[in-house]
Amino acid sequence: MKDLMSLGVAIVIFIACSQQRTRYTQQSPEIETYKQVLEDYEDRDWEAMVAHYSDTAKIMNNVTEEEGKNLTQFLAENKKDASQFSSWDFVDEASEYEMIVNDKGETWVNFWGLWEGTFKTNNQVYQIPTHITAQFVNGKIVKEFGYWDVSKIIKDIQQADEISSSEERTGN
Repeated sequence: MKDLMSLGVAIVIFIACSQQRTRYTQQSPEIETYKQVLEDYEDRDWEAMVAHYSDTAKIMNNVTEEEGKNLTQFLAENKKDASQFSSWDFVDEASEYEMIVNDKGETWVNFWGLWEGTFKTNNQVYQIPTHITAQFVNGKIVKEFGYWDVSKIIKDIQQADEISSSEERTGN
């Protein structure tokens, strides 16, 4: 009888544990989707990229949630940025992904990577450490927060604009 009771407890514990959702992983369909999002971004395949977002997605790249963008604004911003770079890529060897299910039951994919881009104006190659976290619901991104420092690029753009303005005034 004692063995039967122990077996029953073991079965209950096994079932309870197997029904728990994985809270942290580095392999999931959501991670594979996010890898595709970044690949579409690198390829500038905007239609394919936004297909992974819900229609009501909100994107917060270096801004607070109140200043977040909708898909139309996000796409316009990416196209504008793309026009300034002859190439851009995330360095595969420097990319790391994880998926977590938080205490609220929300599914988030985190990405850490190194963005590398060549600016058309000065042919300068920039490397920028990047962190992006995206919330998934039913296989689609509903929120995305991105963090990176573009101050070096901004400074170089401003300097190039100043040189260009100075040359126009002096006729050079």
